[in-house]
Amino acid sequence: MATATTYGARDHARAQDGARAEAMPVVPATDWPAPPCGAGHLVWAETVGGGNYTHRVLARGTELRLTDLHGDACAHVLLYVDGRPWERLNAADTVKVQWNAYLRAGQLLLSDQGRVLATLVADTGGRHDALCGTSTLVRNTQRYGDGSPQSASPAGRELLKLAALKNGLEPRDLPPSLSFFQGVEVRDDGALDFTGSAGPGASVTLRAEQDLTVLIANVPHPLDPRAEYTSTALEVLAWRAAPTAPGDPLREASPEGRRAYANTIDFLASRGLA
Repeated sequence: MATATTYGARDHARAQDGARAEAMPVVPATDWPAPPCGAGHLVWAETVGGGNYTHRVLARGTELRLTDLHGDACAHVLLYVDGRPWERLNAADTVKVQWNAYLRAGQLLLSDQGRVLATLVADTGGRHDALCGTSTLVRNTQRYGDGSPQSASPAGRELLKLAALKNGLEPRDLPPSLSFFQGVEVRDDGALDFTGSAGPGASVTLRAEQDLTVLIANVPHPLDPRAEYTSTALEVLAWRAAPTAPGDPLREASPEGRRAYANTIDFLASRGLA
């Protein structure tokens, strides 16, 4: 179909109506062909290609499932309280408050206010990282020849900048991110070993404990030793659910967790949100 004229370009564009590519959002999300078993009303359904990014605002209680479809996705995630972006994911507090450097089901993703942003309610992979953050323009340029967002090897920080800007945030608002699906272990001498992927189909599910702005970049882990830029598709699904309730074992798992949930509910209640 000729696109040299405005009419030709219009006809070509309209001919794409209804077509689907592997990496794209599905709008409305309820048109997703295979909703998760038992999931409520889908509010976000998207496949993020390797070297790309996405973002969305999710209501408190929403559950967000990320899936490594082919075994080489790496989801670098940032969380912000919607409307109050100065309260944001703090990777250091997430690790030190819970006495554990390794992300797994049952752990809480914390802000620097001692409040819970999200609960990691399910994990089938076990290969994640809370220590290294994402890749940078300088490092990707050194490794792959380019790290700009329009290149074939975009850096995670550059993509997160774009996602941030679309939500009224600036580069200075980007703290260190968490990485899902590509793992790191700490040796006895403090060095970091890259443990790679858990394989195709690994997934994690997060439950939003406050209204959140979610930023995700799907790029290789900064310690990935492979010479080639290797990143495959990431599935993102979110559905309506409910916040972690009183009496839930996740809220009672540790003194630190109980305090973090209490801080969160106390703050929300003062604003009429809980």
